[in-house]
Amino acid sequence: MSDSYPKGGIYGSGPLRSREGISARSVASSSGGGDVQLQIDPMHVDLDDRISVLHRQIGQLKGVALEIETEAKLQNNLLAQLQNTMTKAQAGLKNNMRRLNKRIFQQGSNHVVHVVMFALLCFFLVYLWSKFSKI
Repeated sequence: MSDSYPKGGIYGSGPLRSREGISARSVASSSGGGDVQLQIDPMHVDLDDRISVLHRQIGQLKGVALEIETEAKLQNNLLAQLQNTMTKAQAGLKNNMRRLNKRIFQQGSNHVVHVVMFALLCFFLVYLWSKFSKI
């Protein structure tokens, strides 16, 4: 306990001193060892009840944490499937765009031929109209 808490202990300034109900008293003994006598205040005997409540709450929190973990794993699996689907969709879209561009290029050159033919036809019609309108 003294390794993980400051020099004064958790709740007070003395060693083995708690906030409620427990106090430490050194007892002089003939052996010279540092015996400690604890005295528990009867007004604060409900510590066991509090510990039991805390234990139940910890159990509930553990259950919630396990449910969160399960949900997180489920969500991660769902995200992995979604990412896989998106990758497949991107590959399919890329292939379709390549085919579409190829067709547009092929029909684009046909389109130019049609425009040139239409322009020649228009010029020919204008030429014929100008020839026959002078008569």
